[in-house]
Amino acid sequence: MNWSASRSMRQRQKIWLWSWHTHVDKGKFELLDKPKPVLLDERDAIVRVTLASICTSDLHIKHGSVPRAVPGIIVGHEMVGVVEETGSAVTSVRPGDRVTVNVETFCGECFFCQKGWVNNCTDPNGGWALGCRIDGGQAEYVRVPYANQGLNRIPDTVTDRQALFVGDILATGYWTADISQIHAGDTVLIIGAGPTGICTLLCVLLKRPKQVIICEKDPQRLAFVEEHYPQVLTVEPEDVQKFVLAHSGHGGADVVLEVAGSPETFRMAWQCARPNATVTIVALYDEAQTLPLPEMYGKNLIFKTGGVDGCKCAETLALIEQGKIDTTPLITHTFPLKDIAAAYDLFENRRDGVIKAAIQMEG
Repeated sequence: MNWSASRSMRQRQKIWLWSWHTHVDKGKFELLDKPKPVLLDERDAIVRVTLASICTSDLHIKHGSVPRAVPGIIVGHEMVGVVEETGSAVTSVRPGDRVTVNVETFCGECFFCQKGWVNNCTDPNGGWALGCRIDGGQAEYVRVPYANQGLNRIPDTVTDRQALFVGDILATGYWTADISQIHAGDTVLIIGAGPTGICTLLCVLLKRPKQVIICEKDPQRLAFVEEHYPQVLTVEPEDVQKFVLAHSGHGGADVVLEVAGSPETFRMAWQCARPNATVTIVALYDEAQTLPLPEMYGKNLIFKTGGVDGCKCAETLALIEQGKIDTTPLITHTFPLKDIAAAYDLFENRRDGVIKAAIQMEG
């Protein structure tokens, strides 16, 4: 089929209007109607979203701390759904397949993609595009570029709720644990027990370290960790340095994972690390942080930081299917799309013990 002709035919079809959640301006989101997306490239797919969720990164967009975010885009980058239509070059999925959608858009062919560093894909829409620079998935439909890379089939035995976080926060947790080079005898400190922190915890536990400590200031989140992961030690920020020293050898944690994202937690990360430790920073900060090199001199720390290279989704889906990872306890609340404003209010203000709010599409 001639692709230009195909695009033209699609543009002449009747437009279906649907509800979406859009970034209108700094500090303001609205529920509006927009045309259903269409294929723009032979490598695209259109996915009918069945379940989405709200991420802390969406709040960062709302408050203007993501400079690349484009006003007017549909936000949302955590979603699962059913493939409705594919371009002629899409071979990995077909209409009717249930799929996860990757937070990263990547071509699979450039220098960085070939190295597995897909967050730095050189395509103009590479990296975090969905829900940031192009329309995302807090909507009934979403167009996914480079669908061969960006979509993964969900096994029949895995539910939408089990698969919901595969493309973003679970991908982040898996990548974080992987690049941190955790060994069996290590003490690992995770700073932050929010959704990404807990997904990171699940993936760290797969590495079987000697001890895992989670630092969190929110009593409800601490209680959540203690209820679901009793093998993990918990501590509040004011006691963390003494606690880590008491529960680790060699003067601090072997690996520190900073998932919280505040000036205090940034400083805490390197202070709680033993000499020659690995400090992995995956948090997104609202402002620049200072690395106090004179104070750190002699600790010889290894810092790793950046955005997730989310190209291991097939692996995490397999682990979910095998029962080795379960993120469903994180979904504490579910809302229909028409009530997404209430879901945002609940999630942003951390009310009613919320960890993650899922958005169920209607119809």
